[in-house]
Amino acid sequence: MPSILNLAAYRFVALTDLAALRERLLAAASERALLGTVLLAAEGINLFLAGAPAAARGFVAELHGDARFAAMTVKESWSAAPPFRRLQVKIKREIIRMNHPTAHPTAHPTAHPAKGRAPAVDAATLSRWLDAGRCDAGRELVLLDTRNGFEVDAGRFAGALDWRLGKFSDFPAALEAGRAALEGKTVVSYCTGGIRCEKAALLLAERGVAHALQLEGGILGYFAAVGPRHFEGECFVFDERRVVDAALRPAST
Repeated sequence: MPSILNLAAYRFVALTDLAALRERLLAAASERALLGTVLLAAEGINLFLAGAPAAARGFVAELHGDARFAAMTVKESWSAAPPFRRLQVKIKREIIRMNHPTAHPTAHPTAHPAKGRAPAVDAATLSRWLDAGRCDAGRELVLLDTRNGFEVDAGRFAGALDWRLGKFSDFPAALEAGRAALEGKTVVSYCTGGIRCEKAALLLAERGVAHALQLEGGILGYFAAVGPRHFEGECFVFDERRVVDAALRPAST
């Protein structure tokens, strides 16, 4: 039975004590022998960590003790060995890089995730909408994949729109080029764990897409709640597992 617990989580929240927070989280993860990456920025936290179950959950409990991270949802999966080789805690400009002015708290805060989330749809509701081909309001449904093209190649929702992004910072330009195809439709952006599609949904709304939603929890959250229904293939992850199946187990490509 796999014995390594993998954690994936993010939260958009204003952070001002980045250097001190980095040292605290590095110490907390190191003393528990966790491996992986924690990213910190003024806009929030993004983490992928792995280790012994008690140690990993102890780290999460310590994080949740900080009021800024108390509501952060953590996704768990299992593997036979740690999918990371070292521990890194880094300070970045963005916890997910979009390179768009509205991604930063100093410019256009209405599109900054820490100032307010984009509307979201949960996995069960999306599955039901996909059965019907429409949302509850009767509008045509479009799923918009906000991941890189090579991730999409490993697996995606059936019929999802794929703009063949080379990197997430390509998304604003791709939206400008493809926005006409979204008009009048309910657009659900999705990604692996939720962080990219949350930023994308805010930008969609800013650019005039009236009915833009994010998939709560991304593909991994959908797998945990619904399973593989409506999803073709496997989900690419950025660690040594490479891809996971709908049971969140390492899978072969």
